[in-house]
Amino acid sequence: MSQRSSAIRQISAHLQRTTLLRLERHARLTGTKKGFIIEQALCHHLEALEALPADVVTPAVITVDKASTKRVLRRLTKPQAPTKALIALLSDHD
Repeated sequence: MSQRSSAIRQISAHLQRTTLLRLERHARLTGTKKGFIIEQALCHHLEALEALPADVVTPAVITVDKASTKRVLRRLTKPQAPTKALIALLSDHD
């Protein structure tokens, strides 16, 4: 019988090549095992998902269509003036 703890289970996952390269680079630079990095990242992510309301969780990758891209670019190049409410919020020092 194996000496491994019965609480530890191995999983398999498919990763994008760039994600795997980043993981391997980080593990190499820090001397940390990849399994430890993955478990810590997964625990951190799950804790955030449990603690935050679903509507504030932003996916790591967002895909937008051409119309949305144009609106984002327009906002970045010609930002709107801040509203009175935003100015009041940011200048409130109480």
